[in-house]
Amino acid sequence: MLIFDEDRPSDSPFVERVWRCHSEGAAPFASIAASRCELVVGRFEGKVVMTVRGPETRAIPVEDCPGEGEWLGILLKLGTFLPPLSTSILVDTGIDLPTTSRDSFLFDSSVWQFPDYDNADTFADRLMRKGLLARDPVVDAALQGHVQTRDIRTIQRRFLRATGLTQNAIRQIERARYAMYLLQEGVSILDTVEQAGYFDQPHLTRSLKHLIGQTPAQIREKSRPEQMSFLYKTTLF
Repeated sequence: MLIFDEDRPSDSPFVERVWRCHSEGAAPFASIAASRCELVVGRFEGKVVMTVRGPETRAIPVEDCPGEGEWLGILLKLGTFLPPLSTSILVDTGIDLPTTSRDSFLFDSSVWQFPDYDNADTFADRLMRKGLLARDPVVDAALQGHVQTRDIRTIQRRFLRATGLTQNAIRQIERARYAMYLLQEGVSILDTVEQAGYFDQPHLTRSLKHLIGQTPAQIREKSRPEQMSFLYKTTLF
């Protein structure tokens, strides 16, 4: 079973949230759609791994979560990316960085100490100072509708470079995650349709089956054995 121990917002302009969890015995796991990149430190089966995970455009079932493992996640803000790694090649996948010892890993020809829950913000700031973490403000501006239409092609190009996704794809993913949160909180299916901005219940069902991997009823009733990846309360754009 995967147990999320705690999470917190970040003071870093590049980090959305920091979370950590552990597992007690192996269990089925499913990764749900996500619009942000993420840095994850995994400690399991006698090894330590730093994984750079890209955005995910659909629900992806994976093998059983390893038993007796620990994970630290650094969820990056929308528009934050790692210049040495093209975000487009990270979509629906992840890259494990080379481990140099139990305490360090290799990134961009430099050795880095694995971050922990308390110093994750400092770790992100160090990456930024080395030019290994950047954020394009055009992403927030575009999602809030604060851009000039005459620059649309430039904006689309920069948006795709920073996020790996289109604006429409990100809006759909964020809406599905918001709907899932509402359902988990006990909101009815029909009220979720209205609050999350779906046309009708079939529209909601199609979206959640593709992006979350479960129907609204399955989410509400918790009838599936798979555990889901980290989810927190968000607001729609």
